[in-house]
Amino acid sequence: QVQLVESGGGLVQAGGSLRLSCAGSGRTSSRYAVGWFRQAPRKEREFVAAISWSGGSTDYADAVKGRFTVSRDNAKNNVDLQMNSLKPEDTAVYYCAAGATMSRYRYPYWGQGTQVTVSS
Repeated sequence: QVQLVESGGGLVQAGGSLRLSCAGSGRTSSRYAVGWFRQAPRKEREFVAAISWSGGSTDYADAVKGRFTVSRDNAKNNVDLQMNSLKPEDTAVYYCAAGATMSRYRYPYWGQGTQVTVSS
């Protein structure tokens, strides 16, 4: 079993930055790929970014490419999502998820989410 806890959300003005963290615990949590997803009000959850367990591979949704960066520190069981040049449309609850394979779709383990609000 893997437990995930997101932190770092908050309120920021458009053009600003936030850094989200996903702390993993449990058996071999550092050996999992991690994905970031978000869900805005009245919208379906969507893929944001993902990173392989080694950190050697990353993937980004077109909407965030060039603005968001995903990284990880396996010694600390932590995965970060650096979000720059934020836009009001980035407002959502952000979730991290972990699984054996880096994917844009399915992960067995999910955190509870952290709210990101970008004001115009």
